[in-house]
Amino acid sequence: MLSFNQYFDKNPELKHLSHPSKKALDSVFDIISLERKNQKSGYYELPFEDKALKDSQKYIQENEKFLENIKNILIIGIGGSSLGLKAIDSILSHLPSRKNISLTFLEHTDPIEIQKSLLNIQTSDSLFIIISKSGTTIETSSLMKYVINKYHLLDTPQKKSHLVLITDEDSPLHLFAKEQEISVLTIAKNIGGRFSVLSSVGIFPLMLLGYNASEFLKGAAEFEERFFERKEEHLLKKAIFLAKNRDRFHINILFSYSSAFKDFNFWYVQLWGESLGKLDIYGKKVGLTPIGLIGSIDQHSFLQLITQGLMDKTVTFISINRAKYIEPKIPNLSFKYLESTDFVNNTSFSKLLNLQQIATMETIQNEGIPTDHIEIDELCEKSLGKLIIYFELLTSCVGGIFNINSYDQPGVEFGKIRLREMF
Repeated sequence: MLSFNQYFDKNPELKHLSHPSKKALDSVFDIISLERKNQKSGYYELPFEDKALKDSQKYIQENEKFLENIKNILIIGIGGSSLGLKAIDSILSHLPSRKNISLTFLEHTDPIEIQKSLLNIQTSDSLFIIISKSGTTIETSSLMKYVINKYHLLDTPQKKSHLVLITDEDSPLHLFAKEQEISVLTIAKNIGGRFSVLSSVGIFPLMLLGYNASEFLKGAAEFEERFFERKEEHLLKKAIFLAKNRDRFHINILFSYSSAFKDFNFWYVQLWGESLGKLDIYGKKVGLTPIGLIGSIDQHSFLQLITQGLMDKTVTFISINRAKYIEPKIPNLSFKYLESTDFVNNTSFSKLLNLQQIATMETIQNEGIPTDHIEIDELCEKSLGKLIIYFELLTSCVGGIFNINSYDQPGVEFGKIRLREMF
């Protein structure tokens, strides 16, 4: 379903760096294996657990008649509480199983955006899902207070039925839910927000929308098993290449050749940036800067910088096998003065985009810029599960080489403290 191709050795200078020794591969693998064994992060176990599936199914069965009337789902959360879900739905919303339910995200304290998002939203056909590990994130708690007050969601048991909370076990938000008798689903405390999409944070809303959530977990489990069986060594090689060349190539670009991946790029940027921008065990600042681009749009805004700007970037391409997409086609029309564009006539837009991606990748490679390519054979729940766990494992591997904790975010906490002081 997914193929991974690396071209780090296109540049003769990098050839020796793109083939790490077995000792180096074993060392990184041992770091990640120990992390998993010691449960440093709970995301390693999510693909193999059924808690999220069972909790979600239990809620759906107990509220079957109520859910028949739901036309709007509003997700109130920020960062890891919303980006993964938004990414998956953006990519897979074309699937026939996707229910005709509007999905809205309240994740911004911009007053204009708040009013725009809630326009025409009525309590009677809406479900508000509050997602926060603690409930004390200012953006989420403020937005939660606003919708509770606006729609009187705590006034009666019937109104409360339009609320569902997803949070850590025994968190302040969990305690609030139990006291108010509001439906609540919990996740393990050692699962960070940006690694939580395969928990109830993502699985519950995806099931409500009609997706086959078990396939997400199955895909992730298959890839993770192969990784720990040493059958996906390309991931270790890439992690070593990026980490060891961090001073030379400190910007990592994800160039996704489908507009459906716009939100996936945002998810990747948070995962990569917040996990790897840290102080290492020696107090040195380390990190890699993520950038998300969409092809072919960003060929006209960023490609110039990549090819002739500073040689400080690596590029990962994501593309879809477009053999199935033969329509629509470019009409076989020729206009006076515009004859230079006729060479693409009678070509499918799918083929055009595919060739644009290949041309861009070869142009970048010819400049000696390190690239790799992930091709997805079919956009479905299983392939997305594999893609998600691939990037999570890659992040952990690079963090392990950096000697950092990939799962905290002290720099973000400093900002929260400063905000409280300002108030």
